[in-house]
Amino acid sequence: MLHDDPALNRLYHYSVDDFRVLFSLPDKRTTMIYQDLHSSQVFSQLRRDLNTFQTVTILDNTYPALLRNIPDCPIVLYLYGDSNLLSHAPSLSVVGTRNPTNDAYTKMNNILTPLIKEGWLIVSGMAMGIDAMAHRLALSSTGKTIAILGGGFQHIYPRSNRSLFRTLTETQLVVSEYPPGIPPQRHHFPERNRIISGLTFGTLVVEAKERSGSLITVNQALEQGREVFAIPGSPTQPETEGCNKMIQDGAKLVQKTYDIVEEWH
Repeated sequence: MLHDDPALNRLYHYSVDDFRVLFSLPDKRTTMIYQDLHSSQVFSQLRRDLNTFQTVTILDNTYPALLRNIPDCPIVLYLYGDSNLLSHAPSLSVVGTRNPTNDAYTKMNNILTPLIKEGWLIVSGMAMGIDAMAHRLALSSTGKTIAILGGGFQHIYPRSNRSLFRTLTETQLVVSEYPPGIPPQRHHFPERNRIISGLTFGTLVVEAKERSGSLITVNQALEQGREVFAIPGSPTQPETEGCNKMIQDGAKLVQKTYDIVEEWH
């Protein structure tokens, strides 16, 4: 559609048949797009959202350059907080299990805190476990962090992170590709993972089981041509099996901060 109408002006004058013929869309999708483009309810909700939150689209110069170059980049990002952080560099994605070991915080503190104090921005998904720990570590070190959500700003998940969400919106940045009124769905979380990895030069996996959702983010990072890092763990701990397997498959083993910094340089 952007190729056919870069200014997105003619779209409002197309008929249902125009959409079907010009863009080879199925009937159900064609009807939905036509109805939304002519819905006063949709436009009223959009105006309310834009009065409350910031947005950036792929047509804007402020759209993150790193994200623009990934496959299937999001068309629109909703922003809540300091939008300037979208262009902050260097930055690192941090992901991992929702049920970390007792050693996880020590690992993260030893490796990430020096980066944060040197001005690195931490990107994660505000999930329970490693994600929330990464955000809180950035906050406690007076650093910068971005949270990428799997739903709209009016439906925070998990609910236990509502306080963290409010703190991040005050001093940091929260991002979602979903309109504020859209609740999180199961398929949203794998989708949002491409944004977590896409906003940074590399992704660090702290702890992950062999069949972990964090590995979806790793696959996204690899597809995007980004660096992948993993912290090794004991072979007797299920929470680190995924990291050890990643290292076997070629991810960079991280034991200290310099292991990440040298790849950035």
